[in-house]
Amino acid sequence: MSMPATQYYTAEMVRSLPEDGNRYETVHGELLVTPAPRALHQRVQLRLLLELGNYLRDQPIGELYASPADISWTVDTLVQPDLFVVEISEARTLDWTRMQTLMLAVEVLSPSSARADRFTKRRLYQEQRIPLYWVVDCDAESVEVWTPEALFPVVEKERLIWRPEGAALPCIIELAEIFAPI
Repeated sequence: MSMPATQYYTAEMVRSLPEDGNRYETVHGELLVTPAPRALHQRVQLRLLLELGNYLRDQPIGELYASPADISWTVDTLVQPDLFVVEISEARTLDWTRMQTLMLAVEVLSPSSARADRFTKRRLYQEQRIPLYWVVDCDAESVEVWTPEALFPVVEKERLIWRPEGAALPCIIELAEIFAPI
């Protein structure tokens, strides 16, 4: 959900907001506020985290992180992708301000975040030339796969295949396992 455009927000302003259980982000000065995610979101995010973590353990070409995080490229931008992979050299700094090169960004949709994730943040990730952006739709049991040049996503319903630079093997994630009931 986005707030009315009554104020232009910077990353520093967002960092100073109270910790009240909401996630605050800003994209080009627009404040995005998201409440705590629903349980389905958390379950799918955790399953993706485990799959990506196992892959990166075997193919150590990047470091996997989960939100909350402060990823910022400009003074008026601060985002917290649900999951993201950063180049090893930047990850070793253990400093959010130095983590600029995301290899993969993942947002798991919630009813309150769908517009921002599909449009506002997607455009930002494309502007930043993030090679791959996954928009995970738990209700549709599908994933929109975006690249920097894409005008429309490729919608995957069976599997995700990630071929990061420097990896010997691709990461293959079966969506039936990600979306399987408890």
